[in-house]
Amino acid sequence: MDFGIAGKWALVCGASKGLGYGCARALAGEGVNVVINARSAQPLREAAARIGGETGATVVAVACDITTEAGRAEALAACPQVDILVNNAGGPPPGDFRKFTRDDWIRAIDANMLTPIELIKATVDPMIARKFGRVVNITSSAVKAPIDILGLSNGARSGLTGFVAGLSRKTVAHNVTINNLLPGVFGTDRLQKTVEMQAQSAGISFDEALARRVATVPAGRLGNPEEFGQACAYLCSAQASYVTGQNFLIDGGAYPGTY
Repeated sequence: MDFGIAGKWALVCGASKGLGYGCARALAGEGVNVVINARSAQPLREAAARIGGETGATVVAVACDITTEAGRAEALAACPQVDILVNNAGGPPPGDFRKFTRDDWIRAIDANMLTPIELIKATVDPMIARKFGRVVNITSSAVKAPIDILGLSNGARSGLTGFVAGLSRKTVAHNVTINNLLPGVFGTDRLQKTVEMQAQSAGISFDEALARRVATVPAGRLGNPEEFGQACAYLCSAQASYVTGQNFLIDGGAYPGTY
């Protein structure tokens, strides 16, 4: 299927590895020119070279902290026009909420709620003017099924979800959609850190803690960034113009609810 987005420009945040990389690779595979962002320059350059070599797409690497005003300005300046925006920032650390400080909460909200909102604010009106725009926010399955040790993430990402619910109904009439992708248990560095903490808390080995997590997934395996990226590419496609304000859960069937 031709997704109808070849030649568009995308800004994909947190794209040197993991889920952000999967999204950038899938979009580039559809002929989208991609600006990718992450904090570490060398892994980002390597990711850009790999994506460009595999797809032939133009891939621009911008190493900066997207959670800062200066970082956002640098990333946006590198993208001739943002037709597609994929918001993604590293999740805040796990822990007992009793030990979280006010500064911990501010950092979490800034990275996982306010930064996506600022990037949407910077790009949505030009999208509306061009009558095309796709925004995909990578959040977490914890938005639907909170994880006790991820209190910072549960709170900040739920705030973004509520904001998107309202705005996405305003922009869709202009062919600008805003949706959220909610990953479950994927094989990423983030998962490793979470499982390490769960292992320590339970007094078990990392392998046993990981096996317990995988056992909660009906699919019987971890998700991989490639399949996550392909779901992102669909939400960014011309065919997805009737999909907005949705929380697209990708978790191998782990969420037990009907709705």
